[in-house]
Amino acid sequence: MSKPFIALCPEITRSHALHLIDWLEDECVIRYLSDSRQVSRFIEQAIDRVQLPILTHLFNQGGRFFMAYNRHDVPVGFVRLVPSGSDCEMVLVIGDRDNWGRKLGSCAIQEGMKLAFFEMRADRLIAKIHADNTRSVNAFLRNGFVLESQTPTLRSFTLTSTRYMQRLRDRAASDGNAIYVTEIDQARLRQLVALEPETSIFELEHEIERAIVVDAQHVASHVVTMNSRALLRLNDEKLEVDLVYPEDADDNAGKLSVCSDIGTAILGYKAGDAIDWRTANRTQHIRIEQVLYQPEAAGHFHL
Repeated sequence: MSKPFIALCPEITRSHALHLIDWLEDECVIRYLSDSRQVSRFIEQAIDRVQLPILTHLFNQGGRFFMAYNRHDVPVGFVRLVPSGSDCEMVLVIGDRDNWGRKLGSCAIQEGMKLAFFEMRADRLIAKIHADNTRSVNAFLRNGFVLESQTPTLRSFTLTSTRYMQRLRDRAASDGNAIYVTEIDQARLRQLVALEPETSIFELEHEIERAIVVDAQHVASHVVTMNSRALLRLNDEKLEVDLVYPEDADDNAGKLSVCSDIGTAILGYKAGDAIDWRTANRTQHIRIEQVLYQPEAAGHFHL
């Protein structure tokens, strides 16, 4: 059985808006949402008022709005992140009831945490949940949130960036989706991230921080390290690529920057691993067929 997968996408179209209206008119979906009627009316008015195919700017007023896609590129819900000083509040809805019970809510929380802490640089993430919404309460608790306050009808949960980073690293060893980087690669990649615009490669920063760090002389020979060459199956196409630093990138020669979507996606994985990774327009299904060359295995520690 495939692991649950969610990707959060910032572009909001008129088609998405119609999905949102449908979800917000479903009594089962909005049962615990206090402002669902208001939001539904706002969306309907926006569609009538603005005759544009892309409505992203309207949904990002006062916060960041993301459609939640499954691995088949079908929208199944949404996440809203609302900053307030150094805090950020998360609102999460899985609107497609056919997808309830598949742990997509927990996946959406994890993607929202990544955005809040790595891209938006929040110090603390907050979730305010109706006391009777047991499914949501349990999903946030499983992802490290702790109860901060409560009333008979509302519970407020928080997660600090410090706790998030610690859990990210602690989980690496037990995560079936673990990746590996060498100490040398980690140091160079951290320098690279520090020199880039603050949020432009937050996905790469997340991968570096969640990786299991190993000595360059002991890394397994079938792991994709920096400057490795790998044979990939990208959707239905086989592709041979080198994973390189940005200054060495050349798409025509198959040299993929680690800052590119596919480059970030394959970093640290090993032969036989399969990855679903959302790029700008679609979810890519990637399998590492073979590591053809790895500098460490060849004794080329200077690369």
